[in-house]
Amino acid sequence: MLNQLSIFDHMLPPSRALDLVAEIKNFADFGQATRCETVGGIPYFINEFWTAGQRQAHSLHEISYRACFKAQLPQFFIERLTKPGDLVLDPFMGRGTTLVQAALMNRRALGNDVNPLSQLLARPRLRPMSLQKVAAALASVDWTCGRIEREDLLAFYHPVTLRKLESLRIWLAERVPLTREPTDAVADWIRMVAINRLSGHSPGFFSGRSMPPNQAVSVKAQLKINEKLGVTPPERDVVAVILKKTQTLLKDGVPSGQADHCLSTGQAWSLTDIKDGQVDLTVTSPPFLDIVQYAADNWLRCWFAGINPEEVAIDMHKTEKAWTDMVRRVLVEQARVVRPGGHIAFEVGEVRGGKVLLERLVWQAAEGLPFEKLGVMVNDQEFTKTANCWGVENGAKGTNTNRIVLLRREF
Repeated sequence: MLNQLSIFDHMLPPSRALDLVAEIKNFADFGQATRCETVGGIPYFINEFWTAGQRQAHSLHEISYRACFKAQLPQFFIERLTKPGDLVLDPFMGRGTTLVQAALMNRRALGNDVNPLSQLLARPRLRPMSLQKVAAALASVDWTCGRIEREDLLAFYHPVTLRKLESLRIWLAERVPLTREPTDAVADWIRMVAINRLSGHSPGFFSGRSMPPNQAVSVKAQLKINEKLGVTPPERDVVAVILKKTQTLLKDGVPSGQADHCLSTGQAWSLTDIKDGQVDLTVTSPPFLDIVQYAADNWLRCWFAGINPEEVAIDMHKTEKAWTDMVRRVLVEQARVVRPGGHIAFEVGEVRGGKVLLERLVWQAAEGLPFEKLGVMVNDQEFTKTANCWGVENGAKGTNTNRIVLLRREF
């Protein structure tokens, strides 16, 4: 059995390596012995590194967003490869999982995403508001000023609910406009919560019964759902829904103090706000080829926030070469912003039933750049045989693994 140092000792300065030995004895801490294999010249480390008993993340993470990884993934690397006060970056921040976890662990957070919706989801949870402040702010909203501008949205909402949502949009536009950094942190929080209550499959959402909240269906699809169920959207108490979700998000407490953070909207290969050699650790996951339709998934959230999803320049990479070229541009920028000795954990999941192993394309994209290519960690779920890591079917499509390329910036 390998001990914990065997995978990380060459990734850390000697003092940190000794700390690691004292902190974690061996890979048995993760449920079973880690398998080490070399496939295609790439070293793989395979185990269930975060087990079922460890999957209860902090309540601040309970925000739905499609194609996001669990908080245990960044936590694993942050606690082993950084110390309090270090800078942790995610250039594809999505809902902000890496950043929130970094803040919870007393690290500084840097985030970027081409989708402006990401800032609206991540920023408020880096400076959480109390339930009392949220309730007081909601009491100041004029809930009678809203007018139904889009009749088609009645497929999702009761007319009274939709008018209240329009009233809330007016109130938010006055306090947290998209054109500048918000100064009203409470309104910023309320917008984040409201964005995440727009549609779902329970009374905890503003809508009638719809699909799970990480993917908004089309108006046409929602009308079919209503017809199939023989229902119309019921009236919802907008204030009560927001307060209930706020209470849920805050139930595990909040980071000590205001989290030091900087967020930007732009391409992951052009991080102009980040200085050279500033980042200690990057934990990220890029879009996977052409499998996720971000504009279509987020159209309802974009409506509420005042974002035109057609203007969000999210790349759709339909070929392996195009995707590899994008990753190369991202890694060139990472070579600039990550300090010597700093690390990158580049998660690529699985696509196309395991027929395309994206970690091999990342490995290729890193060739010739100033990184040590340390290997690929495969977090293999307990109900999936290790053979599935290489695309072997086990009675089901896909293999349910996280696949993380580990790189260290050369000294």
